[in-house]
Amino acid sequence: MSEKELLQKNVEEFARLQGYMMLAEKDSDVYRAMKGRYIELKVILTASGINLTELDIIKE
Repeated sequence: MSEKELLQKNVEEFARLQGYMMLAEKDSDVYRAMKGRYIELKVILTASGINLTELDIIKE
């Protein structure tokens, strides 16, 4: 998998995950579990030079 494909996959997963998080109650176990992955993806994308200003709708 090329670097471009990997970045695309991570951006798509980040967007999809945020959509799921918007549907979950913030105090639920499910939300807390998703938030862990959200933070991981946010770190990966930021370290890869992706500007999350437009992509990050959760903003936590």
